Amino acid sequence: MDEAASDYRHGEQDPSAQVASYRLFNTLTKWVSLHLAVLVTVFTLWFCVGASFLGGLIPGLVILALGAYFLLHSKPGPEA
Repeated sequence: MDEAASDYRHGEQDPSAQVASYRLFNTLTKWVSLHLAVLVTVFTLWFCVGASFLGGLIPGLVILALGAYFLLHSKPGPEA
């Protein structure tokens, strides 16, 4: 068991795979959050407030369009 612990040398690993996974996770989290916000808005307006289907769908589409615009035009983070 002591031999396996000595294989790791601090500072010699390439972090590109970890950076790519982190960026993918961040991107997926943002888009899933946007879609959940749209679904909650549509279903709340449709069922709880008593608006019709279109009364929930139209604000949902507006939120989706604005959210997609801001997510696609956001500034990239610092390069790692």
